[in-house]
Amino acid sequence: MIEQDTIKLLRECDAGIKMGVDSIEDVLDYARDEKLKQTLNHCKREHDKLKTEVQEALDRFHDDGKDPNPIAQGMSFMKTNMKLVMHESDSTIAGLITDGCNMGVKSLNRYLNQYEAADEASKDIAKRLIRLEACLAEDMRGYL
Repeated sequence: MIEQDTIKLLRECDAGIKMGVDSIEDVLDYARDEKLKQTLNHCKREHDKLKTEVQEALDRFHDDGKDPNPIAQGMSFMKTNMKLVMHESDSTIAGLITDGCNMGVKSLNRYLNQYEAADEASKDIAKRLIRLEACLAEDMRGYL
């Protein structure tokens, strides 16, 4: 049970990280404020560090991880592009990133509860990812 829950939690972290990085990349070129760009780039680097940890953990279980749901990914991409075409601004970017972070925090907390038998190392990764998403959402408040 522990191994199964650990793998499942790590897979969800993997998918969440990929979705987060994709979302940041989708909006980064539209950002005007230099501090906003720096914040987004910093968060992307932190996601990449966690991605490496997740991949190393999954490799120990001989698991390839999980890609984000293609429908959710496509809808996110369409929403982002439609909103930015209609109103290209740092405020729009902040709103999109905040929404994504909030969904990520909610989902990851649900997976932490669902896969409660996961090992402590994978739970720690999930908790750090939750904190990263929550901090990014907080950083976006000044641009809303």
